[in-house]
Amino acid sequence: MKTDVQAAAVKPNIKTGRRVYGLGKALIYLVLSILFVTQVYPLLWLFLYSLKTNEEILSGKFFALPAKFQWHNFHDAVQSGNYFEYLKNSIFVTLVTMICVLLLSSLAAFAISRFRWKYGQAVMVIFLVGMMIPMQATLLPLMIMFKHIHILNTHLSIILPYIAFQTPVSVFILSGFMKTIPHEIEESAVIDGAGIFRIFRSIILPVSIPPMMTVCILTFINIWNEYIMAATFISKEQLKTLPFGVYSFVSQYSVNYGAIGAFLVLGALPVIIIYFLLADKITKGMVAGAVKG
Repeated sequence: MKTDVQAAAVKPNIKTGRRVYGLGKALIYLVLSILFVTQVYPLLWLFLYSLKTNEEILSGKFFALPAKFQWHNFHDAVQSGNYFEYLKNSIFVTLVTMICVLLLSSLAAFAISRFRWKYGQAVMVIFLVGMMIPMQATLLPLMIMFKHIHILNTHLSIILPYIAFQTPVSVFILSGFMKTIPHEIEESAVIDGAGIFRIFRSIILPVSIPPMMTVCILTFINIWNEYIMAATFISKEQLKTLPFGVYSFVSQYSVNYGAIGAFLVLGALPVIIIYFLLADKITKGMVAGAVKG
């Protein structure tokens, strides 16, 4: 009899727990669906925008489908917007920046996290302060400095600031991960006769691939669409990067809005592809640098 009473008392709790679990799961799906729509809809809207005529765009019907898909807007974007020339410049600037950021930040993070020296924490604080400096506050000093050393209107004038602004975040991510690597590995390597650079090259770098992939992807995304510094330090047409192509469709008396939309789609396409291909590596790198640390 007692057992039956206890069983009867347990059943409502199980049902209540299932209802709460089901409600919580439905709420999570609802929030994720809202986030998905808010993130994907702008991309879908931009794609539809690129397939419309100027009249359809200026009509104010933002949610309407185009009467006829204007695929020639993409042809205009490639031909009139100097897409491939700007794409080449963007790839060059981004790749050089990524390589330099990876090299400098990995060395700095290795020194901060693995060496026992007096000013290690002070150097880390300097990097953290660098993360707080707004890019706009450095435009005028950099303009004066670059003018005096004669590197304005060169790719170097934007690559150097890009490296400076991306390195602090990269050091923060990499140092957080490198602190979790057991010191016994290095001690064994030292016993076997390995030097500092051998330890860094053969032990630390292979283990740190996940956070380094995160650094690469974040640097790529931040540099690819950067406009303010590129517009400030570069005026030569042959050196401009991809964001400048939008102005190829703006004249004194008319604007080709459809071609602008097509150019924006083509400009965003490499970032979207790379992000979706390597999204899991971003997550793994961030978790490795944050949870383990």
